[in-house]
Amino acid sequence: MKKALSNIAYIDSQNLNLGIRSLGWNLSYKKFRIYLREKYGVDTAYMFIGFVQHNQNLYTSLQKAGFVLKFKPTVLDNKDKVKGNTDADMVLQIVRDFYEKQFDKAILITSDGDFYSVVDFLHEKQALGLVLSAYKSTCSTLLRKSAREKIVFIDNLRGKLEYIKKNTA
Repeated sequence: MKKALSNIAYIDSQNLNLGIRSLGWNLSYKKFRIYLREKYGVDTAYMFIGFVQHNQNLYTSLQKAGFVLKFKPTVLDNKDKVKGNTDADMVLQIVRDFYEKQFDKAILITSDGDFYSVVDFLHEKQALGLVLSAYKSTCSTLLRKSAREKIVFIDNLRGKLEYIKKNTA
């Protein structure tokens, strides 16, 4: 009997974080992980993220919420801003997992047009679950075009996914 494959989420963490924050709210990663599992059958959720030593508490909380972190070393640019571009790592993981038959459908969480080609590839292979993007106006036109009808915007999910700091007083 053939084992049913699950869906895997591939998350461009910086793109997701900045996209949601640009909308004026913060994402509850714990709620988001549950949402991915319940709504889209995501068993594994890879989060591609630049590694910065002093963010260890963040990494621990993301792992506790159920994300598998895929770190990229970071460097400082000429303005001393931390850079850790994870796009190539994410594409490589998606293609590797596709060819190793690790998923039924891939769920991509990004708004970045750099993922146009891999989304087009997954669509062609009938392996694209959908693309989740923070907001329509911040989502690349190329990405929207390659995702076709398989795109959902997270801005509509604020009521379900917003992080609300608990009042400890």
